[in-house]
Amino acid sequence: MTRRLSVRIKGAVQGVGFRPFVYRLAKELGLCGFVINDSRGVSAELEGPKEKLEEFLLRLSREKPPLARIHSVDLQFTEPVGYRDFEIRESSEEGQKEVFLLPDMATCEDCLRELFDPSDRRYLYPFINCTNCGPRFTIVEKLPYDRPNTTMKVFQMCPQCSREYHDPSDRRFHAQPNACPLCGPWLSLYSSEGELLAEREEALRLSLELLREGRILAVKGIGGFHLMCDATKEETVSLLRERKRRREKPFAVMFRDLEQVLQYAEPSELELALLMLPERPIVLINCRGGLAPSVAPGLRRVGAFLPYTPLHYLILRGLDFPVVATSGNLSDEPIVKENQEALERLSSLADFLLLHNRDIRRRCDDSVVKVIGGLPTPIRRSRGYAPMPITLPAELKRRVLAVGGMLKNTFALGFADRVILSQHVGDVENLETLMSFEEMVYDMMGLYDFEPEVVVCDLHPRYETTRWAEDFARGRGIPLLKLQHHFAHILSCMAENALEGEVLGIAWDGTGYGEDGTLWGGEFLHCNYSSYRRLFHFRPFRLIGGEKAIKEPRRVALSILFELFGEKAFEFDLPTLKAFEERELKNLYTAWRSGVNSPLTSSAGRLFDGVASLLGLRHKVSYEGQASMMLEDLFRPEVEDFYPFEILENSVDWRPTITALLEDREKEKAPSRFINTLARICLEVARR
Repeated sequence: MTRRLSVRIKGAVQGVGFRPFVYRLAKELGLCGFVINDSRGVSAELEGPKEKLEEFLLRLSREKPPLARIHSVDLQFTEPVGYRDFEIRESSEEGQKEVFLLPDMATCEDCLRELFDPSDRRYLYPFINCTNCGPRFTIVEKLPYDRPNTTMKVFQMCPQCSREYHDPSDRRFHAQPNACPLCGPWLSLYSSEGELLAEREEALRLSLELLREGRILAVKGIGGFHLMCDATKEETVSLLRERKRRREKPFAVMFRDLEQVLQYAEPSELELALLMLPERPIVLINCRGGLAPSVAPGLRRVGAFLPYTPLHYLILRGLDFPVVATSGNLSDEPIVKENQEALERLSSLADFLLLHNRDIRRRCDDSVVKVIGGLPTPIRRSRGYAPMPITLPAELKRRVLAVGGMLKNTFALGFADRVILSQHVGDVENLETLMSFEEMVYDMMGLYDFEPEVVVCDLHPRYETTRWAEDFARGRGIPLLKLQHHFAHILSCMAENALEGEVLGIAWDGTGYGEDGTLWGGEFLHCNYSSYRRLFHFRPFRLIGGEKAIKEPRRVALSILFELFGEKAFEFDLPTLKAFEERELKNLYTAWRSGVNSPLTSSAGRLFDGVASLLGLRHKVSYEGQASMMLEDLFRPEVEDFYPFEILENSVDWRPTITALLEDREKEKAPSRFINTLARICLEVARR
């Protein structure tokens, strides 16, 4: 008996070849009807025998395209209307936008084979792609994801590309960025003075020559520009640091392939697997040598990643060395994404600029992943991951805009049981990044026709994101909810891991504004989704000089010494004390004793900084977290013992820990013992 099946599939199902998959499956099973993209995902109506419709549903999830992510399938059996064939219909833009847009994905193996096949018409074409790879999030202007709604709309397809695009049996069927050398984007090479030097194949050939000569190139990618240079030439890497005003913060390095990675680094099997993911994150791995010292000063680890665009593959396969591939911007500014912007802002950083004429709709920095405790942990979730949603354990009662913190900012849109996280924004500490943040918020809201009913921000009154949220909520006439920083950290962990009920949350970081007006950062909170109770925290100590102490770990170390020994601290022979002049030490002691511009903090992150100074690793930092990273870099898993500590009524006393560290004659083991102590503290508090 013939029945009609109506199916609505929600999730990341546009731009992944889902409609041709449904078309081919329906034709194979002899079903009639149609499939269509709409604002909620993919909808289909199919008519045929009931057993064939049931087989269709079974194979729908089993055989879906590799990049598709199905979040829900709504279905209904009804009476047939008499469809005579199966077709793919033009997309509809009506209705509430619930479809989840897929991130940009690395070039697939099929496209790579064609890219380096001299007989293929896309041989060495830097913009080759198909439904299984290529840009999505960074080129779409509005939903649904169709070519007229992307930055590719200005490129009219040639007859061959058009045939591929309209053929449901072809892997490029409705691949929205589909193009070839005859009809698609092309490369252009400019000097730093703005002179056009070459186009197309010649632009690539000259770019490779320039990189071999030790020049610095600004290269336009998918989500913005990279600054590239030979990662083995110290002179060139040092010059890039000088121009970019990035004294010591590590640069990422792009390697040709896994074989080249193994020449310069010692990744684990898991780290090798992470490097090969279609998301192509930067992965932090141990370096064995051979790279310029200025790539990652003072660190044993390097941020490594593999090519993820056809242009990257063409560049890396044309060189016999890895390249620094760092974000195209001045330090602390948003990544550059437009050609004219690059010519104006990057010409002082790069010797030459390799541009192309496919516009980037939105900025998207590279993602960063680190293996911690045997598990891959995202340090920065951006390209390859954003804007894929996170599913919540319960539905939200209102549509929520959460604006995030000030450092390493991301924001989020929440509706129903989904949270869409933005790409990496950066540190919202200057006007340029604040404007970029605002642009990204409005862009994401527009993409999803999203109108928030409540805004959530950090409790800290001086965060730029908090001030922005106050103005935004006031202007829209909607409620503003301010959350304590560490409670928000724990809530996000609960939501991401679908935890319900009561939890002990441990939130350690640099600093966050506490409800008592002090700076928190070493917190043990008893939480549920509506409230928290502060169970324990690290014994507070003073940040001498306030924010200045964040950039000078020696001030934190000095405060720790004053807490332990008072004025007698001056009698010790320690690296921290040698980092000051005698007059400075006396003035800082006076400030500590009186509490002038020396706020109290319970920060675990600042404890890391203080220990780094006490061990002589770092007394001043040039980027956030530098001292702590250097300390962590010295951790050795074979060292298993730890220092003493005390858990008092509601605080963890670190004084026995620091006293033992100062007395430790095996200073090479001190970083490991200190970190082991912190782990032991977590265990002991959890047992209480």
